[in-house]
Amino acid sequence: MPEETQIEEVEEQQEPETAPEAEGSDEELFDADRAKRAISKKNAENKSLRDRLKELEPLARKAKELEDAQKSEQERLAEQLAAQQEKAAKAIRTAVASKVEALAAKEFADPEDAASALNLPDYVDDDGVIDTEAIKRDLADLLKRKPHWAKAPDGPRSPRPDRTQGSSGNGNRTPNSPAEEFAGFMQRALNGR
Repeated sequence: MPEETQIEEVEEQQEPETAPEAEGSDEELFDADRAKRAISKKNAENKSLRDRLKELEPLARKAKELEDAQKSEQERLAEQLAAQQEKAAKAIRTAVASKVEALAAKEFADPEDAASALNLPDYVDDDGVIDTEAIKRDLADLLKRKPHWAKAPDGPRSPRPDRTQGSSGNGNRTPNSPAEEFAGFMQRALNGR
């Protein structure tokens, strides 16, 4: 029994502490039953929300998986599109390079030089049509800037004499090796020439 009296005393001591606060405010006094009902109501709401969350989590996971799968499909399609665009651009570059080389073959010694010197994408419009007139203009301009790329004129080349080739005018051939040249020098020195 002494424990019961101590508990009652503790309860009595707590009541005066809450009582002055309640007296100063417009709020009602603390009601333990009403607080228990409010707590159990909140607990029941929380439990129902947790149960609902458990039901919806698998659905959310599946929705996320589908979204990821669709995203992966979109990424795959985007990669395929980029690869096809690159393939088409390469085919256009090859077509333009072939056209430039064909037009340059008439005047250039090496038509590939002309194709490498020009910016090939400039000769294709948005529809993929190759502008041959612009290519011809730029090839003529390139040939003016680099005349050494021009084809040699057709026909036989005229020989250009080179005095270092063949025998000299006095009939003496120049020796082929330094040893022969030195022997000739010594022979002339001994003969007194």
